[in-house]
Amino acid sequence: MECSFALIGRGYVLVASDTTAARSIVKMKSDEDKTKTLGPHLVMTYSGEPGDTVHFAEYAERNLRLHQIRHHHELRPSSAASWIRRALADSIRSRSPYAVNLLVGGFDTSAAAILEGQEDMGGIPKLYWIDYLGTMAEVPFAAHGYGAYFALGLLDRYHDPNASLEEGLVTLKRCIDEVQKRLVVGGSNYKVKVVDKDGVRDVSF
Repeated sequence: MECSFALIGRGYVLVASDTTAARSIVKMKSDEDKTKTLGPHLVMTYSGEPGDTVHFAEYAERNLRLHQIRHHHELRPSSAASWIRRALADSIRSRSPYAVNLLVGGFDTSAAAILEGQEDMGGIPKLYWIDYLGTMAEVPFAAHGYGAYFALGLLDRYHDPNASLEEGLVTLKRCIDEVQKRLVVGGSNYKVKVVDKDGVRDVSF
């Protein structure tokens, strides 16, 4: 019963994913990190088939790193998300498709982003919802898994794009609490990361 959430606030992107690794009725781990830091200002949560998720996350991480080495700069979040979407779209047309759902959050620190009127924040936060079919959408908040049935209504009601980090954490906590209360086997532990002008870091409630 995997759950992942993400939302944009003023100058940051928050992402959270449960840490339970289970198969059928068996819980195998309760400290599985289902997030992957793809760059200095880019992070991704993944859910789906266990083998596919880890393999694809590492594949994306290494290819984006290779691009940075070759061209001496990191991809902007929109470009990285487009590359990831294309990789998934190509995979479903092959004999070995990835069954992976993703949330990609990043902070665009390019000069173009800063010139768009976000000088005080040092860039623009970006969030992308991607599913296993290669569908991508830029969104202010997102969720994957069974938790999405309970969290999307709360996010629609309480999400504020100009909220501070503390207010964003409160909204995220609402979603997690609701899933733990309503979902039959809701995860108990979550890994939470924030992306802002200073990079990617872990946060706790």
